Amino acid sequence: MDKAIALIEYITVPCGIRAADKMVKTADVEIMEAQTVCPGKYMVLICGNLSAVNAAIDSGRLEFEENIIDSFILGNPHDSIFTAISGVTDPGEVEALGIIETFSGASIIVAADTAAKTAKVNLIEIRISRGMCGKSYLMMSGEIAAVEASVAAACINASASGMLLDKAVIARPDPKLWEKLL
Repeated sequence: MDKAIALIEYITVPCGIRAADKMVKTADVEIMEAQTVCPGKYMVLICGNLSAVNAAIDSGRLEFEENIIDSFILGNPHDSIFTAISGVTDPGEVEALGIIETFSGASIIVAADTAAKTAKVNLIEIRISRGMCGKSYLMMSGEIAAVEASVAAACINASASGMLLDKAVIARPDPKLWEKLL
């Protein structure tokens, strides 16, 4: 369990940029994304080995605790999370489409990890807060039973933190819809 991914969302942009700088100065981590999120929040997504990610996130929390909206650390994340974040996943054979929407970027990545580890699904896209006023969503495909199981497990996870907004499972989505989604 040497690979890890983590995210912290901050209330303000200056705080988020200062925290991102402190995190990369604290440990050898890669910044996957560091950007503003509507409405004026800032998100820092990092990856690296677990001990470095833990150290970086601890430094990003310590000084800026009062400005944190949400955060997570995942040791040994499912490999498909990385391609889904970049939006380059092939959906494969589509029998069903699963969609989950949450109130935060942190909660959608944890939900995606849960979904991918629950059943054999393809994580198609993880949209982290961009263009959604800070909300995030996940799309996955696979066999109907697998998608239903993965959506259910991920929703339990997101509901526990109070971040679940909505979910859907669509059996045999129309090809016209796929053209617009991908």
